[in-house]
Amino acid sequence: MPVMSIIACGMLEDELVHVLSKDRELKQLIVVENRDSSGFLRKLRLRNCTPRAVFLDRVPMLLQDRHSPAFRASSKLLSCFPLFKKFCRKRELGEEISVVVNLLSLGLHADLEILKAEVYRNIREMAPFSDRILIFYGTCGHALGKLEEDLADLGCPLFFLKDKNGETIEDCISLALGGNEAYARAMAEFQGMGTIYLTPMWASSWKRLENETGSRDFNKHYLKNPLYCLAAKIDGGLMSDPDFHTNVKEFASTFGMKVVNLKGNVEITERSYLKARNGADRK
Repeated sequence: MPVMSIIACGMLEDELVHVLSKDRELKQLIVVENRDSSGFLRKLRLRNCTPRAVFLDRVPMLLQDRHSPAFRASSKLLSCFPLFKKFCRKRELGEEISVVVNLLSLGLHADLEILKAEVYRNIREMAPFSDRILIFYGTCGHALGKLEEDLADLGCPLFFLKDKNGETIEDCISLALGGNEAYARAMAEFQGMGTIYLTPMWASSWKRLENETGSRDFNKHYLKNPLYCLAAKIDGGLMSDPDFHTNVKEFASTFGMKVVNLKGNVEITERSYLKARNGADRK
């Protein structure tokens, strides 16, 4: 049974919950336990997902029964028998899979060099027990733009969140809107008007981000600049956060902005997840 690992930005936990809760062939779901995983675990359980939460160094122990040399050797021996081969082929068509999710802190964006270092480090730590890794990030200010090139020696296939043109998305807003082109169109539509784009996670996290990281993206002095006049609320097609509207309204009121609505979708999220879980062509 293959193991797909996912290294994800904390800002994309809603998108991850969406695809994982729809995957009926998940044999095992493991979430790496850290100080940022509690909200993600709660959302999964509300969607009837029952993950196991363990520290990263314990993950190989949970996988070893299925992926130990002894198991693989016995499978190879049994594969000589036609009945066993037929059974295995049937199981492969069902594509049962183990998924390991490592959700990294959304506060890493305050320093792109630290973000890059943490993503690279976690990829290298997870590669030994993974058959493939889905990078649930955009290029993030080009901090991760050369990730595949830099890790060419990894020996574990990497998959990315890509739009319909095969381009890795720029960031979480591009993902929510449906791709880099859609993001560019939205910015062109509001040309001349400073706009802050809000997904449910951004709308619920901006206060914490400012307090914990001093993030420029949500710095009060920065946002009270009169050039910023629009708060774009993105309906990305995910299960609605009951507090989304309230959070956006509070944000807009705090910074004297007008709320505008944008329609997004989950096409890139779903397509990229399925490609990675099925080991499809990465291009």
